[in-house]
Amino acid sequence: MTVADFRFFTLEVVRTLRVGHSFLRVTFGGESLADFRSGGYDQSLSLFLPPPHREHTRLPSTDEDTWFAAWRAMPDEERPVMRSYTVREQRGTGTDTVELDIDFVRHGTGTSAADAADSPASSWAGRALPGHRIQAIGPAVAQNKSVRFQPPAGTDALVMYADETALPAAAAILERLPEGRRVTAWFEVPHADDRLALRTPADADITWIVREEGAGRERTERLLEVVRAAELPAAEAPYAWVAGEAGTIRAVRRHLVKERSLDRRAVRFTGYWRLGASEEELLAEAYAGRAPSEEPTAEL
Repeated sequence: MTVADFRFFTLEVVRTLRVGHSFLRVTFGGESLADFRSGGYDQSLSLFLPPPHREHTRLPSTDEDTWFAAWRAMPDEERPVMRSYTVREQRGTGTDTVELDIDFVRHGTGTSAADAADSPASSWAGRALPGHRIQAIGPAVAQNKSVRFQPPAGTDALVMYADETALPAAAAILERLPEGRRVTAWFEVPHADDRLALRTPADADITWIVREEGAGRERTERLLEVVRAAELPAAEAPYAWVAGEAGTIRAVRRHLVKERSLDRRAVRFTGYWRLGASEEELLAEAYAGRAPSEEPTAEL
């Protein structure tokens, strides 16, 4: 993939919708979305969200060679916050326009996995109104490196884990699976009301792990207890997709490879956030080449 596979898009808020206790869905439109080419599954894009005193995102440059330096050089109080999100759904409206859904986790409740007193993205989503415009870097071609879900040909079963930050991607994956595909999935959410009704043609066995029901227990330990007790589908070529908090997904991956004997090359793991680290710190690590490898061949 080349840089030309991605470009800047202007996204305009069309509406917002509360989905479950912890999720707020923001639906975007805009003329530039006619050229947006989501690869589906866990397609990600980078959003530039304005500071609280601005309704719209203002970037000094959208040129592929200069935008990053220009963005970093902006005053702190004016610099839009850059955050990575997955596309929940892209669809045509029947009127020659395109809509894009992105689900934001609402923070500040004291119980969310990625919780903080507040988060810039959660705060922006809570005040977003129709007509507000933001900038985003997204795919101009459907086959792009930001789609991490890449099961090999011959895959006959799927194993999944996602926390609330990765649940929108997991839901998009489930909707696109072949009919009858055997799936074992564990989805971890903060509240009972976050157990969403997920559509899928697959034969999916979904276990919801609700954190508020296990208060006082170490979350990774509780999760692994549930995963160890599960029976995986008999398969010759299983594929695993695990996404969420970096330390947790590494523990799940280690279990699948060492205790369940899955081929490590068939386990795709993606850290959406890391306990104790801000996204600014993670972004700096990525651009400095210090981010941990999430390739299937990476060390356990």
